[in-house]
Amino acid sequence: MTLQASAQAQLRQFVEQIERLEEEKKATAGDIRDKYAEAKAVGFDPKVLRKIISLRKKSQTERQEEEA
Repeated sequence: MTLQASAQAQLRQFVEQIERLEEEKKATAGDIRDKYAEAKAVGFDPKVLRKIISLRKKSQTERQEEEA
């Protein structure tokens, strides 16, 4: 029965960690939205910023393949 209690505790720990990470993800998404709004307020186009960020995520090889 100890194994079952141990498994329950481990499962509870995983669930709590995932819940905490989900909350952090929500907060981060809100921060990102705020940055786009801030950039827009000073005159930058959010669509262009999103495209730049998308391009920067890709490797140079991927970018060259898309351009070809």
